[in-house]
Amino acid sequence: MSGSSVFLLGPGFIGGEILELLLQEKYVVTTLVRRESARSAFHDRGVSTVLGTLDDEDIIAQQVAKSDIVFHTATADHLLSAQAVLAGIKQRADKGQQTIYIHTSGASLLGDDSAGAFLSDVVFDDEKPEGIDALPDTAPHRLIDLAIVRGRTVLGTKAKIAIMIPPVIYGVSPRDNRLSIQITTMVRYAIKHGYAGHVGEGLSSWNQVHVKDLARGYMTVLHWLDRTSPDDVLVNPYWFCENGEELSWHDAAAEIGRALHKEGRIQTAQTKAIPPDNYGDLFGTYSEVVVGSNSRNRANRLRKLGWEAREKKSLASLVEDEIPLILQETGPFNGYEKTVAS
Repeated sequence: MSGSSVFLLGPGFIGGEILELLLQEKYVVTTLVRRESARSAFHDRGVSTVLGTLDDEDIIAQQVAKSDIVFHTATADHLLSAQAVLAGIKQRADKGQQTIYIHTSGASLLGDDSAGAFLSDVVFDDEKPEGIDALPDTAPHRLIDLAIVRGRTVLGTKAKIAIMIPPVIYGVSPRDNRLSIQITTMVRYAIKHGYAGHVGEGLSSWNQVHVKDLARGYMTVLHWLDRTSPDDVLVNPYWFCENGEELSWHDAAAEIGRALHKEGRIQTAQTKAIPPDNYGDLFGTYSEVVVGSNSRNRANRLRKLGWEAREKKSLASLVEDEIPLILQETGPFNGYEKTVAS
């Protein structure tokens, strides 16, 4: 597929790593950028740009209609942009042109209402799509995922569409020291309030994946979609990507406590429950799902294709790479409720 045209929505934390791999494999990439000032840095790397936002549905649809492959990694919760991508794919289908589309969801989709009270025995398997399809329409990200699933049904074999469902993502983007948000938000909370905290007892657990391993997961899916028949692609849209590590929110908080206490930023390494009145400094009304729920899954499909995790595990990355950068931050921190979907 070297030389195929790619349209990337969201060249940030996840998308930036995918972009690096696409360029290494000689794809012709165009990305959506919000600011004129951002364009030159992409052009210097041989990446074309389209100026616009996720709300610019006509701009998105027009660029999709020119592209063999589309990645949406900007957010899991922007319906208009997902619909615009599907509209552009339909334009191509009407001309007899095949399109590959990989959409990004998120493992909050699988989250329960445990609020840190227990470890669930429910483990989702991406070889069993019926378990994911049984999730309620009200689950996080599900509204957009359903639009993608319906779009697959309408387009049928005229397009190859997949949904990536990442767990907790960690690591540092080497280009701009960009970080993910889940565990790093817990770090910033601890610095602000003087203790490492967790939702409830912190007993619930999520899977983990380094952003570089995740990017390679996307590329593995891309190559599979390219070589697989449209009929076989239609069987199952869902892909997990996890490194085999499950981490409870209590264990994450405990490591945060140890690291920040060692650095002299908090007085004790002891963790404690975060009062709901302080959830505004986490993820607001989404806090119990984003950093308090169970979301357990197995990336069996990727592993059967030969993908494997290569990067350091999450707590090592947290202490060695992420916390040192957070300790350099200045200015107020007031949580992430508005951007939790990104």
